[in-house]
Amino acid sequence: MKVSSIRTGLFGLAALVAVTFALPQQAHAFDDAEKTEIGQIVRDYLMANPEVMLEVQAALEKKREADRVASQQKTLNESHDEIYSTDNEIEIGNPDAKVTVVEFFDYNCGFCHRALDDMNRLVQENDNVRFILREFPILSPQSLEAHKVSIAFSKMMPDKAAEFHRALLGADGRKDGDMALELGVTLGADREALKSASEAPEVMAAVREAHKLADGLGITGTPSYVIGEEVVFGAVGYDALADKIAQLGACGKATC
Repeated sequence: MKVSSIRTGLFGLAALVAVTFALPQQAHAFDDAEKTEIGQIVRDYLMANPEVMLEVQAALEKKREADRVASQQKTLNESHDEIYSTDNEIEIGNPDAKVTVVEFFDYNCGFCHRALDDMNRLVQENDNVRFILREFPILSPQSLEAHKVSIAFSKMMPDKAAEFHRALLGADGRKDGDMALELGVTLGADREALKSASEAPEVMAAVREAHKLADGLGITGTPSYVIGEEVVFGAVGYDALADKIAQLGACGKATC
């Protein structure tokens, strides 16, 4: 069948569906027999032209991607200051660096665990790079408890926040509130004070803010990065991150 014939059929099918379903106030105009006949016409057309379903699926995916990109750009533009805020986040690297990478992470994410070496190497080799670590617990209730302690610790002892992050994310095994508390105590925090601080309302507010930003950016997994005005999904590795950082430093965009 020619493409033009398919398009003609699609137009007719769309018109038929629109008449049938898009005008509920006129739905009473069709009796049960007519509705059955219309349904059979639609079915017969699709059975005779199954490739139409592939075109519809492709169009749907294209629309979803366009909607995702539009939402992402809207969030990047309207929530720029919130994305790059360090009020509740751990900051690693030169605070005056020209290039900032925002990483959304979960302490129980195996890929984040591996990506820790990428971040360490990047800030060690390049004094013009800093990471803002967005606390984004999504994997389990244990993750949430660990992140609550992390947020509280970074507020109580900001000078040791980077050390805390590296130690907890770099540790093996399941991370939870107890492990995070023990690490905090090892680094000099009072256990009861830290536990109490982790239950403060502003701690959960920081978690909710991270989830709100992630929703707008289309982030559903960790690690994910915001580099300039671009969102990078997944543990892409040192080379890919270094390339994005170099381009951002050269032209102000992660992709020149």
